[in-house]
Amino acid sequence: MAINATFGVSTWLWTSPFQKDTIGLFSKIKEMGFDAVEIPVENPDLIDIPSVKKALEEFSLQPIICGAFGPTRDLTHDDPSFHKTSFDYLQRCFEISSDLGAHFVAGPMYSAVGKARLVSPEQRKIEWDRAVTNLHKVCQMAESMGQEIALEALNRFETDLINTTKELMQLISDINHPAAKVLLDGFHMSIEESNLEEAVRHVGDKLLHVQVSENHRGIPGTGQTSWFSFKRGLNAVNYTGVISIESFTPNVQELAGAVCIWKPLAPSQDEFASQGLAFLQDWISGTKFTH
Repeated sequence: MAINATFGVSTWLWTSPFQKDTIGLFSKIKEMGFDAVEIPVENPDLIDIPSVKKALEEFSLQPIICGAFGPTRDLTHDDPSFHKTSFDYLQRCFEISSDLGAHFVAGPMYSAVGKARLVSPEQRKIEWDRAVTNLHKVCQMAESMGQEIALEALNRFETDLINTTKELMQLISDINHPAAKVLLDGFHMSIEESNLEEAVRHVGDKLLHVQVSENHRGIPGTGQTSWFSFKRGLNAVNYTGVISIESFTPNVQELAGAVCIWKPLAPSQDEFASQGLAFLQDWISGTKFTH
């Protein structure tokens, strides 16, 4: 059974940060056959809304807005000034999303990426409660602008707070706000989940967005991901959103170092995108991984 989804790709596959020149990728992305583009907001000041909006319309691309949560953007930090930095940043993200016609901001916004430590149960409870309280405020911000948030679980090497869909759904339950939804990333799931179908089913109708690469962050279809199980889960929840390729170029050293990509994962980033899309189209249509 085919899934009624569309395909996108993150500009992080080619470059970082997103800025005015990045818009030049849109024509290539559309020509390759993608219908959506993920726009990572590393620095909101670098995003020229009128230019991006014009290019999105010109190439008929749907925007997906993804946050970037470095060390200063941490809603679980002991210092409340870090919370304010996060709120201010997310407010800008919601404004960008709204201005570009998108409807949610995605990412692991509960904590700083790379904050992975062995902490006491007491400290974990403190940070969990901070995430719940602060993300409820974020949801209120989002709702006031007609937006939602898509929270993402990360693997254990990138966060110690939310690694599985079970933990993610508990966080969303504790937040207790209708704007709190889910982004599932197949790369992180391939590390942390014992069954991809069950993980997707657990999320259910909270699922807003899906990102994919391989278990080694490479081209979809070239690794050990259980694509059949993944697809069964997406079918079970009647997913109709965007499935985006998200990986990273080794040519941007700061970004590559942050996600531990030490060497090329494809002959070229263009080949990564085109080969990955071809695989995903076959996968979704039912011509690959039927058992």
